Amino acid sequence: MTSSSATPGLRRALGLWDLVFYGIIIIQPTAPMPLFGVVSHEARGHVVTAIFIAMVAMLFTAVSYGRMARAYPSAGSAFTYVGREIGPTFGFLTGWSMAMDYMLNPLLCTIWCSKAAGNIYPEVPYFVWAIILATFFTCLNLRGIQSSARTNRWMAIGMGVVIVVFLGSAVRYLAGLTGLHASSFWQPFYDPATFSFSAVFTGTSIAALTYIGFDGISTLSEEVRNPRRNILLATVLTCLVTGVLAAVEVYVAQLVWPDFGSFPDVDTAYVHIAGRVGGPFLFQLVNFTLLVASIGSGSGAQLAAARLLYGMGRDNALPKRFFGVVEPKRRIPRNNVLFVGAVALIGAFLMTFQMAAELLNFGAFIAFMGVNAAAFWRYWLRADEKKIGYLLPPVLGFVICFYIWLNLRWQAQVVGAIWLSAGVIYGAIKTRGFRKGLISFEVPAE
Repeated sequence: MTSSSATPGLRRALGLWDLVFYGIIIIQPTAPMPLFGVVSHEARGHVVTAIFIAMVAMLFTAVSYGRMARAYPSAGSAFTYVGREIGPTFGFLTGWSMAMDYMLNPLLCTIWCSKAAGNIYPEVPYFVWAIILATFFTCLNLRGIQSSARTNRWMAIGMGVVIVVFLGSAVRYLAGLTGLHASSFWQPFYDPATFSFSAVFTGTSIAALTYIGFDGISTLSEEVRNPRRNILLATVLTCLVTGVLAAVEVYVAQLVWPDFGSFPDVDTAYVHIAGRVGGPFLFQLVNFTLLVASIGSGSGAQLAAARLLYGMGRDNALPKRFFGVVEPKRRIPRNNVLFVGAVALIGAFLMTFQMAAELLNFGAFIAFMGVNAAAFWRYWLRADEKKIGYLLPPVLGFVICFYIWLNLRWQAQVVGAIWLSAGVIYGAIKTRGFRKGLISFEVPAE
C-alpha cells in the first residue's frame, strides 16, 4: 500500500470565518428572495414564521453535522458519518443520494443563471450562456481552495451591501406610508385571518430551501485548520446568520407588499418588491444581484460536489482511480471538478429547472436524516454516559427532516427512488451480490 507521505493530500488552509463565508455563499445571503413569492403564497403570508421553523430544523441538523465532523474530519461528509457509524451499505446509499443532491445544485445554478443572463442579453442564445457559465464554475474551482475562499469573501460582502441598500430603501418607503397600524408589524408572524397550520408547514417545506447547502461546510473538513472545533462552529453560525438575515429580508418584504396574492409574477416577486421601494434602479440592482448570487452558489456547490466525490472515491465507493485522485500541484480533486462541470453542462440541456429543484430536496433530506441518525447512534446509543443534549438534537432533527421529505411531490419521490435503485444495482455489481466489502474507509490524520 502506498504510504501517506507519497500520496498528495488536501491542504489545510481554511479558518473559521473562511468556512462561514463559504457556507453563506453556497446558501446565498439572498437565498429567501427567489423563494419569497412561492412561500408567501403557500403559507398565506406567513413567510417569517416558515423561515424560523425551517431554521430550527436546520439548526438541529447542523449540530449533528458538527459533532460528526469532530469524530470524522473527512471530505466525505454524511457519506462517511453514516457509513462508519451505522454501516457501509447505509453510508453508500447516503453518499449516492448526496451525489445527486450536490451535482444538481451547480446544474440548477447553470440553468437559472443562463436564463437570467438571457434576460439581460437576449441576443445571446441560452446554450451559449450554459457553456460559458458551466465553464466559468469549473475554471474557478480549478484555481484551488484558497483562491475560492477569497472569491467567496468578496462576493458575500458585495451581496451584503445590496441587501443593506434594499433594506434602507424599504424602511424609507414604509416610513412614508400612512396606512400602517401597530397590528401590521405583527402580521408577517401571525395573521388570524389567514393562518393555517397546514399552510404554514407547506410553506416551511419550501422555505427549508433557504438553508440547503450548509452541509457543504463539512465536506471541507480536510482543508480546515482545527476541524474538530471549526466545523461545528461554522455550521451552526452559518445557519444562524442565514436564518436571521432571511427573516429580516422577508419581514420587510411582507410589510412592503402584504397582499400575497397580487404579485405580478410569483417567481420574481422580490424583484417587484424592490421596484416598489426603489424604482427601476433597485429593480435592476436586485435582479443582477440574484444572478451574481446564483453564480456564487453554483461555484460553491461544484466545490462541495467535487470534495464529496473525492471522499467516496478514496473510500472505494466509486472508482478510486478517477474519483479518489488529488492533482499534485494545486492539491485539488481535479477529475471531480471537471466531472461535475460536465454534468452541469449536459444537464442544462436535458433537465428542467423545476424537476432538478425537486430532486435536489430528495437527496438533501436523505443526507440530513442519515447524519442525525449517525449522531444519535454514536453519541447516545454507543455512549457510556447518556446526556440529554446528545439525544434531542438528532432525534428532533431527524423527525422534522423526515416530515419535510414526506411532503415532497410524488414525481420527485419516483425519480429519486429510481436513482437510489440504480445505486443499489451498482453496489451489488461492485460487490458481486454484496458478498465482499462495499467501502474501505480512509480518514486522514489532522
